[in-house]
Amino acid sequence: MSDSGATHEPSDRPQAEPLIVSVSGLRGVVGVTLDESVAGRYAAAFAATLPAGPIVVGRDGRESGPALAAAITARLVAAGRDVIDCGVAATATVGIAVRQFRAAGGIQISASHNPARYNGLKLFAAAGRVLTAAAGRLVLAEYQRPTTAAAMPAARAGVVTAADPTATHVDLLARLVDVEAIHRRRPRVWIDCGHGAGSRVALPLLARLGCEVVAEGTEPDGRFEHEPEPTADNLAGLLPRVAAAGADVGFFQDPDADRLAIADASGRYLGEETTLALCTEAVLARTPGPVVVNCSTSGMTAAVASRFGVPCHVSAVGEANVVDGMLAHGAVLGGEGNGGVIDPRVVLVRDSAVAMALVLERLCGGATVADLESALPRFVMKKAKVAVSSAVRGPELTAGLARIAGAFPGAEASRLDGLRLDWPGGWLLVRASNTEPIVRLVAEAAVGPEGEAATAEAVEAAIAAAAAALG
Repeated sequence: MSDSGATHEPSDRPQAEPLIVSVSGLRGVVGVTLDESVAGRYAAAFAATLPAGPIVVGRDGRESGPALAAAITARLVAAGRDVIDCGVAATATVGIAVRQFRAAGGIQISASHNPARYNGLKLFAAAGRVLTAAAGRLVLAEYQRPTTAAAMPAARAGVVTAADPTATHVDLLARLVDVEAIHRRRPRVWIDCGHGAGSRVALPLLARLGCEVVAEGTEPDGRFEHEPEPTADNLAGLLPRVAAAGADVGFFQDPDADRLAIADASGRYLGEETTLALCTEAVLARTPGPVVVNCSTSGMTAAVASRFGVPCHVSAVGEANVVDGMLAHGAVLGGEGNGGVIDPRVVLVRDSAVAMALVLERLCGGATVADLESALPRFVMKKAKVAVSSAVRGPELTAGLARIAGAFPGAEASRLDGLRLDWPGGWLLVRASNTEPIVRLVAEAAVGPEGEAATAEAVEAAIAAAAAALG
């Protein structure tokens, strides 16, 4: 769930862990701000905004998932809605199921990369994509509308039907790549499914592609062995296992399998930003066309697009915004620098399995993962966050952004999402979080003739100047 358009649910519970309700979904700490009653009410609000038709329900592997799924299903059935229950499924698989079964919408129960104490709901439109901001605002308004009387019972109770759309998902993925070439190459894959939903699609896909597989964290029980976001720090204990297994590549999924991080054969972490750039190369080599990324994504992807002579359009942060941009520009690929790749030939949802298939096909040409990564344009990115009072909004924040813009007089400014400043070879994004009392700072520059160390120093200086101007 992105943090755009979010509100904090009023509560007498500790506000250090608020319930986040936004146009893209809901997220909270289970048993503190999120329980079966809240989830059921939010699902009912979503259903009230939909046309007639069944609603797909899926979940990642978190321990709180079955109880929340039961409460949501019961609430929908009582409202007369038929439910298609996908059980444990990747988020992209739920999007595919919505489309496959011609459902009115879908609900994925997941807190994505957040720690185990969290869970949440992500909402899907009938097209199988996450809700637009406009549709999400309707759900939010319905959820926040006071209930003055008990709802009238539906004329008929809904019916629950179990379904497993995994085979459909794998079939779509197999059409993206040369399956026979991957079979001949027979790459050895080490994969951490993170005790989430990823194993449901990853294992049958890798079998279909003829890979040798060493898999860990395949049981979708939510018993995370590390913090679930697939960052270098969180994966430090797993990276050596890639080389120990003699693997050609290491893959790391987050709990709902919409993001993928990659390691090379030595166990070197390449990062989530690299995932999208590698996949962009793979797609554009066959089908040149526009690409869409969000405004905090590495310039690597835009540089790759430039190599192929195609535009790379920039959207505001958030999966729904990227998808809106893809549809507007007829993009052949989209995504975000968090390892989320969106291929419209499969579904308009971030999908770690798409990324796996595309990267594995690229290995068939004889190059290693390290070779592929070294051929990408070289950039240095730094991120920071500045804690601010929750009251520092409106005019004070606007004044801070103006001071930052003044500190970079030669940069081109954009207010698409916060403040983004672009200059030749680099950029800076300053963006207030809607879910935490912080301002996020991201700066990046292409590695120049003076080398990576000098570039990193310049990027650090940009971050420091922005933080000083903000304060």
